[in-house]
Amino acid sequence: MTAIEARGLTKRWGSFTAVDSLDLAVAEGECYAFLGRNGAGKSTTARMLLDFIHPSAGSVQVLGGSGRDPGVRARIGYLPGDLNLPRSITASEAISYFGSIGSPPDPPELDDLIERLGMNRDRPFHNLSTGGRRKVGLVLAFMGDPDLLILDEPTSGLDPVLQDTFREILNERKERGATVWLTSHVMSDVEHVADRVGLIDRGRLAQELSMEDLRRQSTGDIQLSFGGPPDASWFDSVPGVSDVTVNGDDLSLHLDGPVTAVLARAAELGAVGIRTHQRELEDIFLETYSRGEDDR
Repeated sequence: MTAIEARGLTKRWGSFTAVDSLDLAVAEGECYAFLGRNGAGKSTTARMLLDFIHPSAGSVQVLGGSGRDPGVRARIGYLPGDLNLPRSITASEAISYFGSIGSPPDPPELDDLIERLGMNRDRPFHNLSTGGRRKVGLVLAFMGDPDLLILDEPTSGLDPVLQDTFREILNERKERGATVWLTSHVMSDVEHVADRVGLIDRGRLAQELSMEDLRRQSTGDIQLSFGGPPDASWFDSVPGVSDVTVNGDDLSLHLDGPVTAVLARAAELGAVGIRTHQRELEDIFLETYSRGEDDR
C-alpha cells in the first residue's frame, strides 16, 4: 500500500516555481528522506502533502485521502521546519490543545516521550531555546501514535545525545508500522533511519536511491598493498575503477560501485593488505548536484 502518492505536483509563486512536476510514492512502513539544499522545495512539498498550501498543478494523496480531511490529518504527526506557537503557551497547554483536536495521547507513552527528550513542560514557548522548541515539536508530532510522520528538519538545534534519542524513537515507530517522510541536513539521521532517499534540486526530483545503493556508492578510495611494485593497469578491466596511482608496493584507486569485483581482482593478484576510506553522504550528494549543474 502507498502512504504518499504525488503526481505532477507543482507549486508556483508568480513567476517562481518552487516545486516542478514532482512524482513521488512512499510505501506504508517506509522511511523516505527528502533531501536538498535550502530553498530546493522541501518544506513547500511538505505543506502541499498536508494541504496547508494548494498545488498549482498535479495531485497528491496521503493515507488514501486528502490532507485537508480531518480524519486523515488526525492520523498524521507533523513537525514544521519552523514551529510557531503562541508566545505564552506552555508545552503542557500545547499538548492538551492538540490532543483535543487530534488523536489523544496515551498518558504513559506521552510521559516516556517527554522524559526521553527532556522537554520542559511549564516554561512559556517564547522562553525556550531553539532545541527546547524542537523538543516540544517532536513530542507533539509523535504523540497519539500517528500512522504517518512528516518531519521537517527534526533534529535541528538538538545536541548529539538527543539526536541519537530521536533516531531511537523513530526506529521504534517504524517497527510499529509507521510511515516516515522527513527532510534533514543531518546525514547521520538519514544513514540510521531512512530506507530510501530522494534528492530535490531547484524544485525537481533529481535522483532517488535506496540506502543500499548509497552505501555501495560510499566505498570511495581503496589502497591495496602487494609484495612488490604493482602495475597501474592491473585494474583497467574492473567496472567503476578510476584514478589508479602507484606508490612503491601500494596501489590506490577510486571506486564508484560495488567493491566485490575489486576484491576478487586483488585476491587474484595476491594483495597482502587493504585499506578503505568511506565517503560521507554529503560528498555523494554534492557530486550529484555538481553533475546536475554541469548538465544544465
